[in-house]
Amino acid sequence: MNTSIFVNGKFVGFHENGRKLAEELREKRRGGDISPDVNIAFFEKTKELFVNTDEGRAVRPLIVVEGGKSKYSKQVQEKVKAGELTWNGLVKQGIIEYLDAEEEENTHIAFKEDDLTAKHTHLEIDAAQILGYASSMVPFPEHNSSPRILMAAQHSKQSLGLYASNFGLRTDTRAHLLFYPHKPLVQTDIYKSLSNEKRASGQNFIVAILSYKGFNMNDAVVINQSSVERGIGRSAFFRNYGTEEKKYPGGQRDKFEKPREFVQGFLGEEAYKDLGEDGIVNPETEVFGDSVLVGKTSPPRFLKEVTALDVDTERRRESSVTVRGNESGIVDSIFLTQTTGGNKLVKIKVRKTCIPEIGDKFASRLGQKGVVSLMLRQEDMPFTKDGITPDLIINPHAIPGRMTAGHLLDMLAGKAACADGKLRDGSAFSSDEQKEFEKALLEKGFHPTGQEVLYEPSTGRRMFAKIFVGVGYYQRLHHLVSLKMHARSRGPVQMLTHQPTEGRAREGGLRLV
Repeated sequence: MNTSIFVNGKFVGFHENGRKLAEELREKRRGGDISPDVNIAFFEKTKELFVNTDEGRAVRPLIVVEGGKSKYSKQVQEKVKAGELTWNGLVKQGIIEYLDAEEEENTHIAFKEDDLTAKHTHLEIDAAQILGYASSMVPFPEHNSSPRILMAAQHSKQSLGLYASNFGLRTDTRAHLLFYPHKPLVQTDIYKSLSNEKRASGQNFIVAILSYKGFNMNDAVVINQSSVERGIGRSAFFRNYGTEEKKYPGGQRDKFEKPREFVQGFLGEEAYKDLGEDGIVNPETEVFGDSVLVGKTSPPRFLKEVTALDVDTERRRESSVTVRGNESGIVDSIFLTQTTGGNKLVKIKVRKTCIPEIGDKFASRLGQKGVVSLMLRQEDMPFTKDGITPDLIINPHAIPGRMTAGHLLDMLAGKAACADGKLRDGSAFSSDEQKEFEKALLEKGFHPTGQEVLYEPSTGRRMFAKIFVGVGYYQRLHHLVSLKMHARSRGPVQMLTHQPTEGRAREGGLRLV
């Protein structure tokens, strides 16, 4: 039976031996006769051969294997180290080739060179390549269940840090900035190669795995109030407000100014007290819910007919920009410019310092998220024989139930890094070993498994339990209770149904079923 041939999804004809044609095309690609961007996929069951050359396909590099041996031999490796052979040279010589998802169906890929057999067609450049960008940030991922790795990848997207070095010049609608980001003590190769420490998004916490009077049941965590006062987890939230002086038909236009008493909808003299002569608030002014940021008046929505006997002065209505009703902060910066249409445009950035409080969310890099349920001062926290108090207390049941053994390794590696001052490697499948961490801790007088003797703060008595204390990299997530808290006793209703409005932003009602 003939094989149907498709080029970029379009049928072009038949061939009597599709498998042989696919092999010949691949040989030509490896020999440099056709472009390395071409992918060939042959399907035996349906007798179809697909040749893909179109743009937009996700492709990934793999080492070619022939006769059960990698083409990236020791001689080739030496040439690469000496600088005689570049990446493009490896691709041209057919040592490395790019495969798309369809051609990958025709391959048998080995994880490591030691796994190679005669059946294998390709070899991974590095075992960690099976992970994407976000999951590559997770230390020791091979020790955890896969749902936790996916959750950790999601948390890394929600974490606060230095999101852009030019944040002071940007006018993002909303943005978060962590005040004192740390470089993690345990890093992965991908993290280091991408220089992610320059955009760090977390802090190294001393963490104790301990039940504390029921306050850290399930996902709740107990945090050290004194550590918070020293700056741990502190962040700033930026909100941008903007408006422009629009032009309307008939020559009328908006105007930035302090609205006067005769303006329709006048808010009272007190509302405009922070505005300058140009109608714009001054920087570093403290503002609260419904405070006016830009005084603005607009022409009436409906123009009156003016007769010879009824001469009317220009009527204007109030259309100022105000702070959201449930937010407050300090005016950080003001941007004045013009739109492409020549209209005056103003953007005002309001910042709010967000100090961790009960209800805020923290998460480790291994999918162990938790909500702050109790804040204790340093003198009320359990302490070690050296007088060290943890920054965070998490529940012991969080580890076995979720099968995140990597979390314990991460904390042990972090503790070892603190002990001898050397950063540790947590890369997938090629990380530093547990024995190394234990040896480093033992040399510095710590228990090799990370256990500590803790003392009860109120009585000073020793707690007779094996308590694991380590250093973990924790991220503060952007789910801040101050930006979610909402309540109302009375408020606006919808015009049509006279029912309360919906949502926090519109001062909506809370439905209690």
